[in-house]
Amino acid sequence: MPANSVRERMEHDGYVSPVRIVSAADAAAHRDAMEAAERRLGVVHYRNKVHTLLASAWTLCTHPSVLDVVEQCIGPDIVLYNSTYIIKEPGASSYVSWHQDLTYWGLVDDDAQVSMWLALAPATLESGCMEMLPGSHTQGAVEHVSTDDADNVLLIGQTIRGVDASAAVPVPLAPGEASFHHGWTMHTSRPNTSADRRIGLNVQYLAPHNYSRTAPDQSGILVRGHDPHGHYAADPTPSLAGPGDDFSAESIALWEQLDEKMRIGFTADTD
Repeated sequence: MPANSVRERMEHDGYVSPVRIVSAADAAAHRDAMEAAERRLGVVHYRNKVHTLLASAWTLCTHPSVLDVVEQCIGPDIVLYNSTYIIKEPGASSYVSWHQDLTYWGLVDDDAQVSMWLALAPATLESGCMEMLPGSHTQGAVEHVSTDDADNVLLIGQTIRGVDASAAVPVPLAPGEASFHHGWTMHTSRPNTSADRRIGLNVQYLAPHNYSRTAPDQSGILVRGHDPHGHYAADPTPSLAGPGDDFSAESIALWEQLDEKMRIGFTADTD
């Protein structure tokens, strides 16, 4: 996608989609790798920093086609901040309420960030693809209320009331395609009523000068350009020596610590 088109669509709509990143065959191989990790590690859904342990996640997070789009959104210096698999099982009642990501990140520069959602399985209306509210990023922060709904995938159930859903635009993705969105763009997704899992890799990127006020000791890794600011302790990277993941008990323990630290940072008060 041309750079000027990425910038224009992001500025106007608050998201860009779809962007082809890898082939359908490659996406299937990455899905196989994720499901192999599930068999070894247990639940990986909504576990943070998966790129620090899993070679497949690292490969996708740092794919040149991904970083080219991120660069058009936040500039040439890019920190990989977080990554997590988001999975909706077929027939499950889980959903994601209307929200804005930035309500719980606590960043010092709201515009120096972008999120990617990369499909490893079909993300359709039936399977509960994301739905965006075009232009909503220009409103800045909108009031959220906390909810206590076990079916809401969001970590703390933050929800925007009274959204005009008639203005929502579905963002379907074929395996290997991705969407990119601004952290103030309002979005939601419905339950998966299809016969297959809906699997996506969700990744956050920041410019190096940006950091969290509520979790200032977070880690990250520079994946393009330069970082003269030094806000982030360096994350580990997975072994890329072979076709699969080769990790030790020590590396799993470190990943679990990073996951918990990020989770605590997301649940901190950002008022």
